[in-house]
Amino acid sequence: MLPIPADIFTEPDDVSPDGLANLGPLRHLAGVWQADKGVDVNPKAAGPERRIFREHVRMDPIDPQANGPQLFYGLRYHIHINTPEEDITFHDQVGHWLWEPATGLLMQTLSIPRGQVAIAGGRAKEGDDRLVVVAERGSTEYGICSTAFLEHAFRTDRYQLELTFNADGTLSYVSETTLNVRGQGPFIHRDVNRLTKVKEPAPNPLMQILMAKQSAKL
Repeated sequence: MLPIPADIFTEPDDVSPDGLANLGPLRHLAGVWQADKGVDVNPKAAGPERRIFREHVRMDPIDPQANGPQLFYGLRYHIHINTPEEDITFHDQVGHWLWEPATGLLMQTLSIPRGQVAIAGGRAKEGDDRLVVVAERGSTEYGICSTAFLEHAFRTDRYQLELTFNADGTLSYVSETTLNVRGQGPFIHRDVNRLTKVKEPAPNPLMQILMAKQSAKL
């Protein structure tokens, strides 16, 4: 982490508007991904349940984001999952992937419609083929916040996501969430999948505006 400057208000004035070109290790993620053979292992009253799921992920580049002198490039994402035997949504998740070029800080924010949000952090550099982010309950930087019911019944103590960019262009991940299930104790909720990119991303909104202005001049 770089020292926090005395001037915490002034934003950088040499920011490239091209989100895609400045995503660093997140560049591989941009686009639309699909798979139909994911594996989920989750806790049930009778014991762990294993389910196969279908997954659709959309990751769109956003405009550069500044916190005063701090500058991020990133992606806005939406994950939708269902199962072959049910049409109802099995899992829905939205958030952002963010990367700070100056420090290599990597972040995933996430929100799920069961009353839970988290920020997971890690480090990465351009060209990395493996990304890891972690969040832990109680952390004020990279932590987890849940409803009273989830805290009581399925307390989340830790979350780790590992992404691997494979040589064949596919994307693999292992997600492990450490739960404390009331009446059962610790449980590792695990999801694994290997996704294929089915669509390349469009430029970030600012670049689309600039490209349209440039085209109008021609």
